[in-house]
Amino acid sequence: MTRVFSSLLHHFTNILDVRCFIFILSAALVACGENDSTAHHEIPKYEATKPFREDVIIEKEYVCQIHGIRHIEIRALERGYLENTFVDEGQMIHKGQPMFKIMPNIYQAELLSAQAEAKQMEIEYQNTKGLAQENIVSQNELALAKARLDKANAVVKLAETHLNFTDIKAPFDGIMDHLLVRNGSLLDEGELLTKLSDISKLWVYFNVPESEYLEYKMHHNDETYKKVQLEMANGNLFNQEGVIETIEADFDNTHGNIEFRATFPNPEYILRHGQTGTIIMNIPHNNALLIPQKATFEVLDKMYVFVINSEDKIEQRLIKVETEIPNYFLVHEGLQDSDRVLIEGLRKVQPGEHVEIHLLTTEELRSNLQLRAE
Repeated sequence: MTRVFSSLLHHFTNILDVRCFIFILSAALVACGENDSTAHHEIPKYEATKPFREDVIIEKEYVCQIHGIRHIEIRALERGYLENTFVDEGQMIHKGQPMFKIMPNIYQAELLSAQAEAKQMEIEYQNTKGLAQENIVSQNELALAKARLDKANAVVKLAETHLNFTDIKAPFDGIMDHLLVRNGSLLDEGELLTKLSDISKLWVYFNVPESEYLEYKMHHNDETYKKVQLEMANGNLFNQEGVIETIEADFDNTHGNIEFRATFPNPEYILRHGQTGTIIMNIPHNNALLIPQKATFEVLDKMYVFVINSEDKIEQRLIKVETEIPNYFLVHEGLQDSDRVLIEGLRKVQPGEHVEIHLLTTEELRSNLQLRAE
């Protein structure tokens, strides 16, 4: 290099040549400096952490259907004209309260006829009884008279029943649905008049996947696990807590689900039969393996992390995530407690690359994620 500089200096004899020489010399020195810095390659350093274990509770949501504990059809028990309606749509009615009356004229006449027939059979029976006591007629004749009387009394009971069927009363406390007939309508036996819903309590049905059903059964003795909440259609939580009471017998093989039923009190009658909502169930995961969500990336719908191996080189690792909570994933498969997982520079590194890491403790990681969340 010295010989080169001397040769160049020999050719620059005037001031202008000297200035050019100084410029070229400076450029050469800068170039040499750049070559020296390029030759000195620094290993990148990134933050990493280890997976950690913790007991967590996951909120699971399920679309649900809401039913009153009793929802029945009110039908005409006899044929005839609807004479009167004592209730209105949407009305809260009470057990035994009159609802409808079917014109009773025919049934009243049938009852009077049956009562007259029974009275006649009663007279015949008493006469036969007196004759039997004097041994004028046999005991068989007395038994036949008694049988005819019993039959007549049975006809009276039947006529009374038919007449009572013309008065339709509420079988329990509930709320009326639509009126499907109007006064004066000719009703057939069994014709639908309205529906009645008992919504003092609610049965809420929702479908649970097989894996979550098994998780539930493993904790079915835990009473807190059976308690659920109901998110209403407007996004607000219902002000009563529900309890899972029953599970359907069979799985739906088409979807791999099984139906659960939770019971909710409904003292203010806020919810009605037929509404929909979302059941929120708390599912505990004991000793779950957690990693930060920021440590993961997706390739073709599969989840990966970068793991630093024993040689401090990057490895790409496929993982299976069971579920997520704020800032973290619950890892089902692919990682061990001792693995070192990269949490920054994921877009800068490549598998096989040598890196240096700053390994964060669980407390440092929590603090870091909390500050970012805020």
